[in-house]
Amino acid sequence: MSIYESIGGEPALTAVVDDLYERILADGTLSAFFVGTNLNKLKGRQVEFFAQALGGPPVYQGRTMEAVHHGLGIEQRHFDRVAEHLVASLTAAGVPQDTIAAIAAVVLPLSADVVAGAHHDPSPELRKRER
Repeated sequence: MSIYESIGGEPALTAVVDDLYERILADGTLSAFFVGTNLNKLKGRQVEFFAQALGGPPVYQGRTMEAVHHGLGIEQRHFDRVAEHLVASLTAAGVPQDTIAAIAAVVLPLSADVVAGAHHDPSPELRKRER
């Protein structure tokens, strides 16, 4: 069974992404990155991306992580905050810790494509979960 199936498929993933963006938008260090963004479209793409990355249907048609985040000035601390919010959203949805660790193994390598001038250590919060 894939991670996607084990967490409850698209309905569960949609709930996690909704919760994640509530947390991100309430975070003063992150909310400015989303001013003027079509949040419904962004959430939809995020659900598609996570679904495909976690073994669900291959429906993501968006740009690469690097292309989406290029030029935004995202620093490692921003990536780490999003990672912390993702862990909190997954935990709030009742996702088991070992599954969160498996998700971390998928998400952590993305920091190299998301963070400006990357190629560094990924989020300590998710790295801790990965063990």
